[in-house]
Parts: sequence; C-alpha cells; structure tokens
Amino acid sequence: MFLTNYFKKENNNIVISRTQASNFAKDIAGDFNPLHDEDAKRFCVPGDLLFALVLDKYGLSRKMQFRFEGMVSDVVALHFPEASDGQICIEDEKGKSYLKVHREGEQRYCEKQLEAFIRSYVAFSGLNFIHVLVPLMQKYQVMINPERPLVIYETMSFELDTLAFEEMTLELVNKQLQVDGKRGDVLLEFSLLSGDKQVGTGRKTMVLSGLRPYDQDAINRMITEYQRRSEARL
Repeated sequence: MFLTNYFKKENNNIVISRTQASNFAKDIAGDFNPLHDEDAKRFCVPGDLLFALVLDKYGLSRKMQFRFEGMVSDVVALHFPEASDGQICIEDEKGKSYLKVHREGEQRYCEKQLEAFIRSYVAFSGLNFIHVLVPLMQKYQVMINPERPLVIYETMSFELDTLAFEEMTLELVNKQLQVDGKRGDVLLEFSLLSGDKQVGTGRKTMVLSGLRPYDQDAINRMITEYQRRSEARL
C-alpha cells in the first residue's frame, strides 16, 4: 500500500513521526496547514492521514462515519483494534480516544480501489482553505487568526451506493458556515463520482477557532503565504 512511508509500527501500535505526517499532508493531500509542519509548536497529525490508515487497515464499507476526538502528536502510539462490524475506536496506550469509526453494510478490501478513494478524498480535502474556507469567511465576514490559524476536523462520513468502482472523484455540492462568537462550524457536502456516474454522497464538518472580523488584507497575506508554501514544495 502506498501509505507505507507515512507511519511505522511499534509493538503492534502505529506511530507517526513529524516528518511522515508533514510529508503526507504536503505531498499527498496538498495541505499546507502550519499545524502539520515538522517544527510546528502545536503540531498534529493530519486527520486525512488517520482517515487513510483506517481504510488501509479495514477496507471500505458502504457506509462509514468518522468522528475525530483529539489531536494526535508525534509521540502518540495509536492502537488499531481487530476489525469490527460496528464501531471501531482508535486509542492510545492509556485508552484515550482519538478517532471513532462506525461502519455498516457490504465491505470490500481492494488496494487499487482504496488508493483511488484515499487519494481523491485527501486531494479534495487539501483544497479546502483557498477554495472553500476563504469564500465562506468572506461571505460571513469573519476570519481565523492569521497568526495562529486553527482549523480542526470534527466529523466525516460517506455512503456508497455500490462498491463496484475503481476510479473516484469528489465534487462539492454544498458549503455552510455557522458562526457562534469566536467559533465557526463548517459543513461541506459532496458527491462521490466514478467517471460521470454518481456512486455515493458524503459530508464533512470542521471547526474554525479564534474567529475575528474579516480583514481582506490579512486574508490576502494568508493566501499569498499558503501559495508560497505550496510552490516551495514543488
């Protein structure tokens, strides 16, 4: 599986180094969130990598729900339990939960299909900042703290009509932002497509912290810095 370079196994647990997490974020997801930089003070493993590792371990189910419950650092050893038809809880050695997964329906494990699904989802996810979050912040006239941008995954789910596909693309069909003081709750809804045929639907929620009044100049600087970081990786 192509994820081999982005984690290591230690005593039947999975540990993700800062380098591995950062490389996955930038090279696979196209995600340049400073939280995933190797030298970030508040470093955390990308939620997209945890999502990918779950699919790598358990395969695809027709219906899957992911709830992110904690930020994973590079010193956290994660335990992935044996497969269950219901709920799977990804915990550390002390029993602290970081990710809960619920799955239902037909299951399939095909490496080619899994790689296509993972790559398409995380590439879609990596476009969130400039293509999704900035327009939402502009619409609602709020913005995250440019000095400490904090965008956290909350939930992600999808429901497939069929598992008979090899290619996958995601298409955004709805985006919303609900503002409550300094907190913003983002909802994204998307279609899952194989070629020109829709094979499922999905939704994702994120939390924006430290909201403040919208400042176009500050947003422009954030976009410029984000693009600079992206181009520097090429």
